Parts: sequence; C-alpha cells; structure tokens
Amino acid sequence: MSAPDGSPVGAERSIGQLFASATADMSALVHDEIALAKAQLRQDVKRGATSGGAFTAAGVLLLFSLPMLNFALAYGIRTWSEWNLAICFLLSFAANVLIAGVLALIGVTFAKKAKKGRGAQKVAASMKETAGVLQKAKPHPRPALPEDRVPHAIEAVARSSS
Repeated sequence: MSAPDGSPVGAERSIGQLFASATADMSALVHDEIALAKAQLRQDVKRGATSGGAFTAAGVLLLFSLPMLNFALAYGIRTWSEWNLAICFLLSFAANVLIAGVLALIGVTFAKKAKKGRGAQKVAASMKETAGVLQKAKPHPRPALPEDRVPHAIEAVARSSS
C-alpha cells in the first residue's frame, strides 16, 4: 500500500516531498477556486442577460404593439359594449400598459437576483481565508528520537521501500 505521492505508507517523507505535495495541493485548490469563480460569474451574467431581455421585450411590446392592439381592442370593446369609441381606446391602452408592467416586474426580479449574486466576491474571500490559514499553519512538533534509533529507522524504511 502506498500514499498518494507513491511513497510507502508509514514511511517518513522528506521535507521536499512534503513541500511538493503541499504545492500540488495548493495549485489544485487555486485552480478549483478559479473554476468556481468562473461558474458563478457565468451564472450572474446569465441572470443579467435575462433581465435585460425581459426589459427589452417589455419595451418592444409596448412600442410596436400599441397601434395594432389599440385599434383591434378598441373596436372589439366597441362591438361588445356599444360604449363611446374614446373610452374603448383608453381601455385598450390600459391593457397594453398592464402587460408591459408585468414584463417590467419580471425584469426587476431577475435584475435583483443578478445583483445579489456575488460569486466572484465569495471566491475572493474564500481564497483570502485559505491563504490566511496557510500562513498561520505550523508543522506539528515531533518527538525527538534517541540518537541510536535514527539511522536504523531510516535504513529500515529505505530497505522496505526498494
């Protein structure tokens, strides 16, 4: 059985091996943090684009549909109710404003969600926290071995790993 870096389990690893392992782990952690930041940014951009699309749809609907819908709806109301034609046109306009208002509310909702999404800030804070923890980390003290055991223990590990 061996450790992830290929050294035998239970064997004392050298400082170089420990440093290489820590460096590889830190590199993987940084790459994962960057990937997380990209994914969260992508999600925030998607929400912003949805918000912009909803606002654009509301504006386009209000702009291009007003003349046709106003005439059709006004004459339809006039046919059903025999009201004055001016009142029918006002009701037609009110219906268009109501639809545009609903689309604008959808746009506002998505804009708030996009604004709340603080993906990049969360990742930056997490990376700073990780760096702070690593700066404060100290190796665990190891009990001193008697002088007569040190060479034998190293030789035994060297023989067992070859």
